[in-house]
Amino acid sequence: MRFLAGLAALLSLLCIATNAFAHASLVATEPRDGSMLAQAPKTVQLRFNEPITPAVIRLIDSDGTARDDAVVHAVGDTIAITLPDGLPRGTQVISYRVISADGHPVAGSMMFSVGMGKSGAVPAASDSVVATLVWLARIGLYLGLFVGVGGVFFEAWIAAARVRSGTIVQALALGLFSAVVSLGCQGLDLLGLPLSGILTAAPWQAAIATTLGPSLAVAAAAIGLGFLAQRSPAGNFARAASVLAMTGIGVALASSGHAGTAPPQWLTRPAVFLHAVGVAYWVGALVPLLAMLHQKSANLIAVLHRFSRGAVPVVGGLVLTGIALAIVQLESFHALIDTQYGWILSIKVALVILLLGIAALNRFRLTPVLASDRKNTQPLARSVLFECAIVIGVLAVVAGWRFTPPPRSLAAAVGPQLALHIHSDKAMLQVLVSSGKPGIDSFVLQIMAGDASPLQAKQVTLILSLPEKGIEPMERKATLAPDGNWTVRDMPIPFAGRWRVRVEALVTDFEKVTLEDQLDVPPR
Repeated sequence: MRFLAGLAALLSLLCIATNAFAHASLVATEPRDGSMLAQAPKTVQLRFNEPITPAVIRLIDSDGTARDDAVVHAVGDTIAITLPDGLPRGTQVISYRVISADGHPVAGSMMFSVGMGKSGAVPAASDSVVATLVWLARIGLYLGLFVGVGGVFFEAWIAAARVRSGTIVQALALGLFSAVVSLGCQGLDLLGLPLSGILTAAPWQAAIATTLGPSLAVAAAAIGLGFLAQRSPAGNFARAASVLAMTGIGVALASSGHAGTAPPQWLTRPAVFLHAVGVAYWVGALVPLLAMLHQKSANLIAVLHRFSRGAVPVVGGLVLTGIALAIVQLESFHALIDTQYGWILSIKVALVILLLGIAALNRFRLTPVLASDRKNTQPLARSVLFECAIVIGVLAVVAGWRFTPPPRSLAAAVGPQLALHIHSDKAMLQVLVSSGKPGIDSFVLQIMAGDASPLQAKQVTLILSLPEKGIEPMERKATLAPDGNWTVRDMPIPFAGRWRVRVEALVTDFEKVTLEDQLDVPPR
């Protein structure tokens, strides 16, 4: 059974790891990043692969001046920046820091030149001290949830008695402290502030507004229930409180993070929930078992048997959900070697393979030795202690993934191959085309009012024609997608050339907005 528990660790830690990252990806800009323009555009648009919330958007002109006269509007997955008049000639920089759907910050910059390019100043990157604290706080939170709450659950349900070990209480205290630190550091990271900014209200307010705020609140409540269960006499109250605390672990980790917010969420959120609870069940048993081995408890063998019986259904659930989450996040085997995420995963897997080897040794060699001589606890105790050290190493690697986008996000960042922006006094239209070459293409139509505010339409129609080849207009009805954009799939573009694009948006039964321009489709 300890071998099965180790297998549970491999799969569960794999998927809990993905919960630590989340990176929205910039898929298109208008004007294009690095483009040269004869005159400054009225607006700049940034489109991401998922809905985002702007945290800090800065315009730095070619003189290196951070301008505060740009107007920012956010609609779903798009940010529109209305530029001020009179920008100096040269390279302009749009520096952005946004909050992705799962509450994590994403930062970057795009540039365009008005006339001859000139280097501009770019704000400093996120403080490395803050990044280190984010990583350490993540480890501390994991220890509080998995070692602390999981240990309390083991005491209440598996051991059915208090285990004399202060490590569980210390882990709970560390987890509660780390939850507070995580919230403050999240706000610093969102706003790009140094560590000294944690004494101000801005980073805390910014972090609470993300999905991480409620997630950490649930995690802190779970740890609080763990404290109550640990301090209460063994009995029904302690059991009930420990079950609620374990449920809180699953809810906290499923409500925020890249894995929990990945589509389809009907699959990913329950899967993350089961993995989180499974990790707590397995990791939470290590510290109490180590204490019982050192104390040479009389009921140690019976406790080991009860733990093993419970591990069987846990392992089954972890295997199924682990496979599903791995497929969603990795998307391809090549991602293991082609991405930084894959490299970190490889290191983690090597550690977990070592963990599995120790679990196998415990199950098939050391546990029978203990059963034959119950006083000979030292070999198994040393092995469990080594397991604890490896688990900490795995959690440290997992926490490092907070700064690395998973392959699923990287794949989404490829984005469309062609983009067209049409702007009139009444409306704005962003047309995104993939693959942007002759053949069968898909169109995404982002429609906004002239001031970049949302424009609700009852019906949208895309019309394409190629007069130079005598192709008459081809008309397709667009479909409203869940993200608020209109899409047209499987639209034929048989030839390269300058296509005439016309979009008709029925705003009311009596009002129609028409936008048109030309789109250059290159040869395949």
